[in-house]
Amino acid sequence: MAYLGTPAATADIIRKYGFNFQKKFGQNFLVDANILNKIVDSADIQKDDCIIEIGPGIGTLTQYLAERAGQVAAVEIDKNLIPILEETLSGYKNVTVINEDILKTDINKLAEERNQGKPVKVIANLPYYITTSIIMGLFESHVPLSSITVMVQKEVADRMQSGPGSKDYGVLSLAVQYYARPEILMNVSPSCFMPKPKVGSAVIRLVKYKELPVKVENERKLFAIIRAAFNQRRKTLANALANASYALEDEKGTVKITRQQVCDALDQMGLSQTIRGEALTLQQFASLCDIF
Repeated sequence: MAYLGTPAATADIIRKYGFNFQKKFGQNFLVDANILNKIVDSADIQKDDCIIEIGPGIGTLTQYLAERAGQVAAVEIDKNLIPILEETLSGYKNVTVINEDILKTDINKLAEERNQGKPVKVIANLPYYITTSIIMGLFESHVPLSSITVMVQKEVADRMQSGPGSKDYGVLSLAVQYYARPEILMNVSPSCFMPKPKVGSAVIRLVKYKELPVKVENERKLFAIIRAAFNQRRKTLANALANASYALEDEKGTVKITRQQVCDALDQMGLSQTIRGEALTLQQFASLCDIF
């Protein structure tokens, strides 16, 4: 089977099967061999690696992955693509196609079955509308990962990499940076896809930390505080936390943080009582959480 990473090859296979792009699945297939090679190179794939690919589409990137990795488990939600994948990947004995919704797939079980629980590498061209859900699902369920290399909307990639004080800095930035070191590898033009998306894309690599960069007593409470801080990001941190529409939970039940408690904690940390959440680092949020 010839490589699919060109507009002509992709158009041919789509015509052959009468495939119709599904907007609900956010389907945009890569048709640029140069970008495909760069993604595979950037992911640092070794012969003994187990790759989990999310959304293989017609198998364009899967072909490149299969030639580098020990094995590839490709999870595809669209049942209409399964016959196409059976053809385009027929020459690769190290690829397994799984017709499931990645958000409902037990990836821990998949890693255990495919790689004896050793860290896997996740690679994907992600639908924009569920990018955050997929990435945070991978981290929060503590899937054994070494890295995630994904194509996402450029704006989302910028958010993942942003630091304090930036307009892009927020809950996603802090959540990603709690678990991994993000690095934007390249920007990708809409012209590299079929059909062309309306927004620019970027490939970002998230290298999972072997040890978390901050220590915190209650991870759940940390992220509740972060969410509350950014739900009203133009307010001071003291007001945002005091006005939080939900209580912050810990093992003893729910607690309500008062404005005075936040001000006292900020004093203890040597920070201004009028500081906004967008100015705090991950380490400062962790310190604030432990004080509470």
